Amino acid sequence: MSSHSLLTLRGRRPVFRLLAALLLVVQCVTGSALANTVTGANGAVSSRSALASEVGVEILRQGGNAIDAAVAVGFALAVTYPSAGNIGGGGFIVMRLANGDVLTQDHREKAPLAASTDMFLDANGDVDREMSLFSLQASGVPGSVAGMLDALEKHGTMTREQVLAPAIALAEEGFILNEDLAGDFNDTMPYFERHVASLAVFTRDGTPYRAGDRFVQRDLAEALKRISAQGRDGFYKGPTADMIVAEMQRNGGLISHEDLQTYDVVWREPIRGDYRGYEIWSMPPPSSGGVVLMQILNMLEPYDIGTLGWGSSQTVHLMVEALRRAYADRAEHLGDPDFYPVPIDKLINKDYAVERFADMNPAAASDSESIFAGNWVGESQDTTHYSVVDSQGNAVAVTTTLNGSYGNRIVVPGAGFLLNNEMDDFSAKPGSPNMYGLLGGEANKIEPGKRMLSSMTPTIVVKDGATVLVTGSPGGSTIINTVLHIVMNVIDHGMGVEEAVASPRFYHQWKPDQIRFERDSISAETRATLEAMGHRGFQEAGFAFGDANSIVIREGVIEATSDPRSVGGAAAW
Repeated sequence: MSSHSLLTLRGRRPVFRLLAALLLVVQCVTGSALANTVTGANGAVSSRSALASEVGVEILRQGGNAIDAAVAVGFALAVTYPSAGNIGGGGFIVMRLANGDVLTQDHREKAPLAASTDMFLDANGDVDREMSLFSLQASGVPGSVAGMLDALEKHGTMTREQVLAPAIALAEEGFILNEDLAGDFNDTMPYFERHVASLAVFTRDGTPYRAGDRFVQRDLAEALKRISAQGRDGFYKGPTADMIVAEMQRNGGLISHEDLQTYDVVWREPIRGDYRGYEIWSMPPPSSGGVVLMQILNMLEPYDIGTLGWGSSQTVHLMVEALRRAYADRAEHLGDPDFYPVPIDKLINKDYAVERFADMNPAAASDSESIFAGNWVGESQDTTHYSVVDSQGNAVAVTTTLNGSYGNRIVVPGAGFLLNNEMDDFSAKPGSPNMYGLLGGEANKIEPGKRMLSSMTPTIVVKDGATVLVTGSPGGSTIINTVLHIVMNVIDHGMGVEEAVASPRFYHQWKPDQIRFERDSISAETRATLEAMGHRGFQEAGFAFGDANSIVIREGVIEATSDPRSVGGAAAW
């Protein structure tokens, strides 16, 4: 066990901490860091990686604020959870500052300047999924590094060197793999074997990793060191940029030096709504998350969901009908607002919700084939979300992704990090679904420099001027649905954070017209009633919906939980 596994930050030199050693020993013995719920008075972090969460809490202990901690966690996740944590992808940040201001930052990937609308269509005009998912052309210009550094500079209190030090140490000295990560590497091996650099990172000289092995990433450590020393220029210029562009040129990719150097972070106006006296703050386009979440809540607000009860046939019916209509609007009206006039104000207007829900029959299911986008003029299962709160009143919700698990599965030779396959989130062909089954059209077509539509929904809920919930999730098309369940569980059903996150979930996304559900989310009696109402296509999901690492603050106590559906970890101080 190295003395560099986690760091204190009293100076710039790494200092050994017993806490890190204990955590690694637990991982080695048990094979996993179990999902957990913790409480604290001074701050908390919940993420997909117990190591990354401990990094964030250590930053808080050393006097950093929630923004410092969130940036440190983001870089740590690139090391400890490489299927979604990243420096080669992008994402969104929703932050509520101690003074009550709510800010949203968009560091979503952008289409390279050489991209074209029909770039993924084959000779027959059909979408070539192999190209849109597993080629270098599938990669958008990464935004994570620019986004994290920009957030740190504007709202953090610590230096780049301080917040990057834990991630560098974890990459350089390594950490002990649990069964979850080692198994994930091996499950993805057929794709890694296509690329020499990927195979070099995710095997030991060609031998599969096993639980208990130390995972060292020296090339990634050097890439992180360049960011630490040079800031943005350490990634978007210089050796790292040269490595990215060289790989693109060798294998038909599109990202150029100009794409990297001109990448820009955008601070956007947050989506704000009210639901039963709570303020809902979430991400605006090019994320569809905040708009669709608010649409659904607006449609549901006239109904006494709490009295109807969790899991009742009427509650499920209302939620499905609202999801059906909101996802129809998503397909038609949402895209990058810098390229398309997204009618945000109309979509989240409560009067529009009443109009939209006017044809809902309380006793019968709608037919998705008869549901269209509103008649008016106007990310991946393998994303990851983390939540951070400090004692000063700052709260941060971050959702970040490579899109598919391990992105396009291509490691940049010499740089040690994976590239995203976010270009698949565009509508490669109107009416043709992406990898998550989501439809899209003109608003989300491929255009040079454009940001692809997302479902990421980092969300902060406020009551009487105080933060009460910080949440979000991965899950591709199921992200919005997962956040909806958690918000309703807390507000409508009065659940604490552990129950709100752990409770089983169901899902509907307009087309295909089916209700997918986790075991125990819909009882046999409820299902029978729903089928009698005309709901069809019930399917028990073969995977869990989401990984909603969340924080609730009640009566001054910070409660953080990692989602029990995954091997994550919450930490508090």
